[in-house]
Amino acid sequence: MQDKFGGRSSSSARGGRDARKTKKKERLLPLRKKVCRFCTDKVKTIDYKDTKRLSYFIRERGRIVPARVSGNCAKHQRRLTEAIKKARFISLVPYVSI
Repeated sequence: MQDKFGGRSSSSARGGRDARKTKKKERLLPLRKKVCRFCTDKVKTIDYKDTKRLSYFIRERGRIVPARVSGNCAKHQRRLTEAIKKARFISLVPYVSI
């Protein structure tokens, strides 16, 4: 569908639906503030030998979960990534799962 200037109209650029004409209204749920797990538990140090705790912050493919997903504060996220990298180097935690 083209407009009078020869370009595509805005409704066809979005998959054929105009945003104003949608029938189903989306409800926005209130988001809960994520809290740093290490701050709430009052953990002094993040140990690289504690593989059970570290494995929670590693995805299935071996990637480190970002702070915006896990809810960690910046200080603890930096220490967590450092501990995960140390544990990987000593092969306590795998780099990549098969």
